[in-house]
Amino acid sequence: MMTGDEYRASLRDGRRIFLNGERVEDVTTHPKMRRSVDLIAAGYDAYYEQGAQAFNEAYEPPRSSEDLRNRLQMLTKWDTSLVTTLESLAALRTAGQRMGETDVPYRHRLEDYIAWCQENDVRSVQTISDAKGHRDRKIADQDDPDVFVHVVEERPDGIVITGAKLHISAAAITHEMVLMPTKMMRPGEEAYAVACAVPVNAPGVTILNSSIAPLEHEIEEHPYSKTRSMPEGFVVFENVFVPNERVFLNGEVEHSATFAHSLGLWQRVGGISHMAKNYDMLVGLARLLAEANGTERIPHVRDKIAEMVIHATLVRAGLEAAIANVSTTPEGWVTPSELYTNAAKFFGAREFSRMLAIIHDIGGGSIATVPHPGDLANPETRPLVEKYMRTMEGVSGEYRTRLFHAVRDITASDFGGWWQVAVSISGGGLYAQKIVTSKHYDMNHAKDLARKAAGLEDFPT
Repeated sequence: MMTGDEYRASLRDGRRIFLNGERVEDVTTHPKMRRSVDLIAAGYDAYYEQGAQAFNEAYEPPRSSEDLRNRLQMLTKWDTSLVTTLESLAALRTAGQRMGETDVPYRHRLEDYIAWCQENDVRSVQTISDAKGHRDRKIADQDDPDVFVHVVEERPDGIVITGAKLHISAAAITHEMVLMPTKMMRPGEEAYAVACAVPVNAPGVTILNSSIAPLEHEIEEHPYSKTRSMPEGFVVFENVFVPNERVFLNGEVEHSATFAHSLGLWQRVGGISHMAKNYDMLVGLARLLAEANGTERIPHVRDKIAEMVIHATLVRAGLEAAIANVSTTPEGWVTPSELYTNAAKFFGAREFSRMLAIIHDIGGGSIATVPHPGDLANPETRPLVEKYMRTMEGVSGEYRTRLFHAVRDITASDFGGWWQVAVSISGGGLYAQKIVTSKHYDMNHAKDLARKAAGLEDFPT
């Protein structure tokens, strides 16, 4: 197992990283990336154990509903990189199991790679969304074939890939990228049916990053996002060689969607785990705002908070249903219910903007215009903030100012805007969850109930 300092040292490996158009020589010291690195390093230290046989038990697959529940609860406490690692490896396990015995060499490679990740305590990111080009054209009709990652050369010892993957959170500060096809490929698109693992510092890999992380002098304004912002990677592969042992799919179009669907399941159940926790937090923020403003007894405010409580409860109910209705693989590990996972993710993502709208309605304009924390630190201006931000005994100007800043940071800052997009799009857009939910819904049972209710049992189906 690695310590936090060993993790930091492992990132100084010659990786080609850019941020805001400038080359980043050391991600561990860059002012926009350093705190993200520190967060992951703290995760390493929290789970570190000495000994050659020590390993992070999180890498082990869950083997019961209770095991899955505990694993998901732990996910909400971990840094982003460990979450993406476990989702990536769980997706590989699931894809290997679903591919069946017809592709035993790939299954062995998958198992060996997962074991290698565990033994070396590396962090990885799932790398799936292609640039895609013109969305209404097939791959063969694109102006540029590189808008989807594809194999450009096959060698006896491996393959060479070119293309780009977008929206890859924390790619610049992890070790491995697990590439998967973004969709089902058709006959004739065999070069694009490729899944593999690539080190971040592999020759030919370039990562262009954006970041909403606050700078050091902005930390007071960002009490929540200062420890939660990760760089977002635009990952380019230019003739990158991948050895055979790291290739998990190469041309088998019939399995191209298997990886995406497997990843979608684990991304979405991880997403609703965080969503259940965060929805409760949003309910709490709404109540704190109402209490600080003296409006918690006003009927329409109470009604709005009650609506938020219902949304939060239904998301958690969907999560619990997904955990309670697991499927067990022949290998003895479990996967969450596709039906409840996707239904809960769809509902939670769709209602997220409503949750934020209620908070903004309860909080009012101070969410956007509250005085700067610097005004509290300045002896000349602090009395003014204390006087006019105070509302009652027990609600000081400083308390209410800091509460509004937290709400602004969480819901209305750069982070707040990023969060709204991430909740909606992560794990695939809302339409994807509709499709999978419908696929796993027992429509025949519903139709049988309808026929019985209508007295049509004797008619042909």
